Amino acid sequence: MESEAARGIPPTGHALSLRPRPRTSARQGRRGVARPDERTPLTHSSAPQENQPRTTDRRADALMEEDVSWSALTAERDGDQFDREERAALRRVAGLSTELEDVTEVEYRQLRLERVVLVGVWTSGTAADADNSLAELAALAETAGAMVLAGVTQRRDKPDAATYIGSGKAQELRDIVAEHAADTVVCDGELSPGQLIHLEDVVKVKVVDRTALILDIFAQHAKSREGKAQVALAQMQYMMPRLRGWGQSLSRQMGGGGSGSSGGGMATRGPGETKIETDRRRIREKMAKLRREIAEMKTGRDVKRQERRRNKVPSVAIAGYTNAGKSSLLNRLTGAGVLVENALFATLDPTVRRAETPSGRQYTLADTVGFVRHLPHHLVEAFRSTMEEVGDSDLILHVVDGSHPAPEEQLAAVREVIRDVGAQSVPEIVVINKADAADPLVLQRLVRAERRSMVISAHSGAGIEELLARIDDELPRPAVELDLVVPYTSGALVSRAHSEGEVLEEEHTGEGTRLWARVHEELAAELRSAAGVPV
Repeated sequence: MESEAARGIPPTGHALSLRPRPRTSARQGRRGVARPDERTPLTHSSAPQENQPRTTDRRADALMEEDVSWSALTAERDGDQFDREERAALRRVAGLSTELEDVTEVEYRQLRLERVVLVGVWTSGTAADADNSLAELAALAETAGAMVLAGVTQRRDKPDAATYIGSGKAQELRDIVAEHAADTVVCDGELSPGQLIHLEDVVKVKVVDRTALILDIFAQHAKSREGKAQVALAQMQYMMPRLRGWGQSLSRQMGGGGSGSSGGGMATRGPGETKIETDRRRIREKMAKLRREIAEMKTGRDVKRQERRRNKVPSVAIAGYTNAGKSSLLNRLTGAGVLVENALFATLDPTVRRAETPSGRQYTLADTVGFVRHLPHHLVEAFRSTMEEVGDSDLILHVVDGSHPAPEEQLAAVREVIRDVGAQSVPEIVVINKADAADPLVLQRLVRAERRSMVISAHSGAGIEELLARIDDELPRPAVELDLVVPYTSGALVSRAHSEGEVLEEEHTGEGTRLWARVHEELAAELRSAAGVPV
């Protein structure tokens, strides 16, 4: 099947031609059910069934014969190859096929989900780390609207420069794709244009890498004008080096013959442009236009942010790994009614809401786009203006899923992006969410490792009161303390003292309102002027 890149300029929508997906419980548990009329598991051990010889086993034996044997004395490995047992064949990862038990055959035929096989290169860490990485890729693929059929990994020092998993293993992957009648191969990494082309030539189906998959999900979930523009820009940046032409698409455009030619006339004769050059020029023009639009929208957000700063309203940003429960926490703290869904990247457009501390101080709470391991550089750049909400905040609530198999990896991935946007100096509280579903031993481990942390459940509300009190303590306090009587005619200033400062004591007298409060410099000057106190 021809790749998206082979067809020239992609639509600014999706990198994958994915169709609507059914409501399934695939994320909670996958038991290897392929489709209603096909109840046999699709992922299984790499060991062949008895009396069922496989071409992959013969190929693996041949590969083992070709390799230089291990030294009997030193047991040193040859080049970047690992021991024979690990490299004999691609390692099947069990439990990755999408569960569709609750989808009828008619619904299945109507939906026709894109059928995908996942493949990853395991370069470091344990086998469990490799399985967790591929499980996350499976969740991403399902979020994009695909049906996962199988997942395989290969142990290598580094990805193969030509075909990502090496030519021999690519042949095995082709057999697995044919076995499951898959439409697409999804790779757990960012592939170079050459790797995409060569791997597609071997497996004979479309190949999509992790970056294109995430871009597709972002394209599906972008709702605002700015979000759509940011995703479109990131997609074009990704696709520019991956354009390639076939057949007529390589013909010269506007080229003409001699003086007797019926070509395009003056200024059209000569070599002209190839179709792919025309495509690249058009993409560059679109990218320039999108950058201008994003810059204009950024200006509007900056104005709102400066207004909040002028009013001295503290700001709190909620950051964290995708699907860690950030929107649920925002709803719990503010009652905002923001979309909450058990899906990756359900929230893409930033949401800013007003909130109030237990002491009555007002602040803003911003829910930001979820981060993910190896977040594509194109997206970090495209969403930099959105992520500035994190960098300009007074406090970051770093939400982590306490029930996740590897919460420490999620923390590290988010902090890497926070450093990229220059927000590493902002105070941070690690909010360990989903405590009601987490292993108590894991929670204890996280609390010991993260000294500035709190354990909560946004679902049940456990720990929310303690978190609100902690936010109140952490937010910057007004610098000026004053005790004066404000005339009743200046009641608006008293209201501002409540909303923008911290009122310690208030008393109504015959002359006006006696106010003992902490406020910022500008409001303090206005209060002194109204009370007739020399500045």
